[in-house]
Amino acid sequence: MTAPARTVDAHLAMRIRLEREQRGWSLADLAQRSGVSRAMINKVERGESSPTAALLGRLSGALGLTMSTLLARAEAASGGRLVRKADQPLWQDPATGYVRRQVAPAAGSDLSLDLVHVELPAGASVAFPAAAFTFVRQIVVVLQGRLTFLEGEATHRLLEGDCLELGPPADCTFRNDSGRTCTYLVGVIRQ
Repeated sequence: MTAPARTVDAHLAMRIRLEREQRGWSLADLAQRSGVSRAMINKVERGESSPTAALLGRLSGALGLTMSTLLARAEAASGGRLVRKADQPLWQDPATGYVRRQVAPAAGSDLSLDLVHVELPAGASVAFPAAAFTFVRQIVVVLQGRLTFLEGEATHRLLEGDCLELGPPADCTFRNDSGRTCTYLVGVIRQ
């Protein structure tokens, strides 16, 4: 793991704990709400385990936040409205190699839009529970490659340039069935 990734993990660990404590929740409370074991949450909060994308989706949903918001709060930095690519928070899922870059908004912005750039390795799959999509609307735009997107019972096969607007909250899986990395943008509008 690179130094910037370790820094993001450390900030994320502190942020998850802060979000939990601000709500007056114990580890057991967050575990019950998220379906993530108390022991795993404790490891993540102590920085002993890097959370997977699926785990972050469950925790952020339980906290009533988008994953984008949770990561942005973890990596809050100043710098005005312009955020250079090198300064955009980058996070890698240790389980799948999924790389997520928070493109926008800049820290401290009041925009209700999150823009996320994702690289999903060949053969990788990342699942999120319906709770991760509560109170948000999302679109997915494939920039390169092919993406199979499972939305509840529906299966969408997206090609380069295709755009999908997600429906009501449902369990979702982003899956790359191809032999090369799929790159896509996710636009999240908080409601």
